[in-house]
Amino acid sequence: MMRYRELIPAAVLGVAIAAPAHADSKVEIDIAAGRLDSAIFVLGQQAGISIGLSDPQMGAKKVPPIKGRMTSRQALTRLLAGSGTRPERVDDRHWRIVRVHKGANPVTASPGNAGIGAALPPVINPDIVVTGLLNDSDIALGQPGILQTVTLDEMSPAAELRGTDALIETIPTISSTQFGPGRNRLFIRGIADSSFNGPNQAVSGQYLGEARLNYNAPDPDLRLIDLSAIEIHQGPQGTRFGAGTLGGVIRLIPNAVQLNEVSGKTSIAVAATQDGDPSVDANATLNLPVVAGSVGIRASVYGGRQGGYIDDRLRRLNDVNQVDTIGGRFMLRADPGAGWSIDLMAAAQEIDGRDSQYADRLGDDLDRASPFAQPYRNRFALGQLVVRKNWDDLEFLSEVSYADQRVSETFDTTLPGIDPFPAIPSLFRQRGKIKLFTSETRLSKSLENGGSWFVGTSLVNNRYQIRRAREGGLLTTNIGGIENEVNEVTGFGEIVWPLSNRLTVNAGGRVSHVWTMGRTLDAPAGFRIAASDEAKRNQTAFLPSVGARYRLADGLIGHVRYQEGFRAGGIAVRDDMVQRFFNDEVAAIEGGLSYTSGGETGFDAGITLAHTRWNDIQADLIDNDGLPVTENIGTGRIWTIDASASWRPLPGLSIDASAIWADSRLTQPAETIFVGDPEFLFLADLPAGTVVVDSDNLPNVADFSGRLGLSYATRLSEEADLSLATWARYTGKSRLGIGPVLGVEQGDVVDTGLSASLDLGPRTVWLEATNIFNVRGNRFGLGSPFTLPFADQITPLRPRTVRIGFDFKF
Repeated sequence: MMRYRELIPAAVLGVAIAAPAHADSKVEIDIAAGRLDSAIFVLGQQAGISIGLSDPQMGAKKVPPIKGRMTSRQALTRLLAGSGTRPERVDDRHWRIVRVHKGANPVTASPGNAGIGAALPPVINPDIVVTGLLNDSDIALGQPGILQTVTLDEMSPAAELRGTDALIETIPTISSTQFGPGRNRLFIRGIADSSFNGPNQAVSGQYLGEARLNYNAPDPDLRLIDLSAIEIHQGPQGTRFGAGTLGGVIRLIPNAVQLNEVSGKTSIAVAATQDGDPSVDANATLNLPVVAGSVGIRASVYGGRQGGYIDDRLRRLNDVNQVDTIGGRFMLRADPGAGWSIDLMAAAQEIDGRDSQYADRLGDDLDRASPFAQPYRNRFALGQLVVRKNWDDLEFLSEVSYADQRVSETFDTTLPGIDPFPAIPSLFRQRGKIKLFTSETRLSKSLENGGSWFVGTSLVNNRYQIRRAREGGLLTTNIGGIENEVNEVTGFGEIVWPLSNRLTVNAGGRVSHVWTMGRTLDAPAGFRIAASDEAKRNQTAFLPSVGARYRLADGLIGHVRYQEGFRAGGIAVRDDMVQRFFNDEVAAIEGGLSYTSGGETGFDAGITLAHTRWNDIQADLIDNDGLPVTENIGTGRIWTIDASASWRPLPGLSIDASAIWADSRLTQPAETIFVGDPEFLFLADLPAGTVVVDSDNLPNVADFSGRLGLSYATRLSEEADLSLATWARYTGKSRLGIGPVLGVEQGDVVDTGLSASLDLGPRTVWLEATNIFNVRGNRFGLGSPFTLPFADQITPLRPRTVRIGFDFKF
């Protein structure tokens, strides 16, 4: 039991998360005639939904009065009739209003993928124009500590052609390693453990719709194509998702299959990079009803080449780090009636990196010297089945998915020669196979008093296999690998109860039982047999969650939340021995304020203070052979303050800022970790095997990161809209990892961008420039862990890049 549990009663009396009422239940609506932006502001309050405008200038349109008991869909349809706009459903409780272009069929979007359990509404994000408010049983807008939501329209014009890096540019609370697309680990709000991919569960969970993408696999870096929204749930999760994570969850929400319209989109873009090769990307999406109103399909395909910009001095090659990506997604929806729906989805993607992304300091920060290429590849495949049943105020959802991810990596292990002996080129190959089966079932209900409850179960089977080998000269030597299997059974749930028209409290819990089994690979047979019995373990954990939310005044909301997270202790192989690790647990308490003025002009802001205690942190070190090894490094704490603000002084003009400050410390080092100055080691009596570190900072946690953006949108004519935007993002200093090898500094980088987009109805042309000042920087201080002690490795920003793109919709 963690010490923060004594704060639970106080948290219940404070304020935090609440789950919204069911979006399809009928509510009393009473809206006067007037402007569209004012009308949807009121509708958001009355119906408990969030509503966004794809173009702020639509807010000036006149709408008629509506009154009566109806669903949010019915209210929006009546409100927008004859306005030249139509509602698009983002998910169960999020709507977006878009223009109806000439020749388009103004069919109301069919229900999209429902939110997870009692999914929370979006937070005001600096890049989002949100004009609806949520009712008293919902999370207020502007709470960056709970949930942020962003759509592709509010990101850069090229976001759909890119992957996770486009999201990181937009949300400062998300960070990542920079090994290359398909190899990175994602971190949310300062919860970061390691730079390496290994058997431990990832600290951040990822979903595509209802399908869980990862357990311990790296970020598959799926292209952000044909998405209606992206949700970022910050802090420990467990009472709203099947994935119980330490740091948070990122959820990509695909556009739903439309059962009554034929539509599609195709995009192509080309880019030129200074000191690098050109890039090209293309994608296409088609929505096709098979049986009108009952069965439909939606398919997307995409591919692209990201030109290289790193040169190799030793091999005399230019632009070696080219990356090719190809993939697609297929969705089928069937609505048999009586509230039932069936969704099938299949997705696949392959990323092929021709060489590593890092450079050294001996040249111009865009080159290095290595005896051979260090390629990598990520192959990802996903299948999913979702069955739903909706009643007036009750929803049942059952999901089954299977994900297969295969990652191969190559690292340079060539050590410097010692005169008169030259260096002998050698390399290290690592191949990982990850198979993830998940099943989640949830039942949720909205109550007449504005409250709600939901319960859910989750089953997980994850198999992780990694094989490793060294190659040097004519010899290939296998290194002990491992195969882990994790089985997890979980029950979770939450209840939300309004105590008054201002105060809403919630409480939930999660119970998980985890079986972990491990065996060695490519080791002597006798060792495998001897280790088989000890490489098994069972673990059970209970995780509570409580919180409340209080409306202090119109538009001003306060909240507080307490949540715990748990990660089962892993099993690994080190020096031909099986090692088992303690569970690591986090307990986070946060509180914050948010304000939103709503409307076409105004000011929105939110700030959250969070404190996280992290026990028995599982992190990676470098052993004497240069291999990453896992250790429990001790107990740490993380203070974070994240804030956002959006000022709309004029219609169409928005000035946005967001930032996160983090202070992370290893407060109680494990017995094997010594924090101190290496120069004074002779004064300390240290046991054998002690790792000496000169800083107690936790790895990969920047002290400060922030983003400032300016955007303007205007209508040039009935068929032409112009959008302009510019932004700057700063990533502060952090340390690569723990220990004398990994304790190098990275970060302190400023990236910039600007874009212009001309929307001509079904056609759009756009221009985007990134890294405008062509800075180098060091996003990530690691290329190969084996040569890191002998070279100052950096991962520079992509040099100045100008991209032009064309979109066509029908």
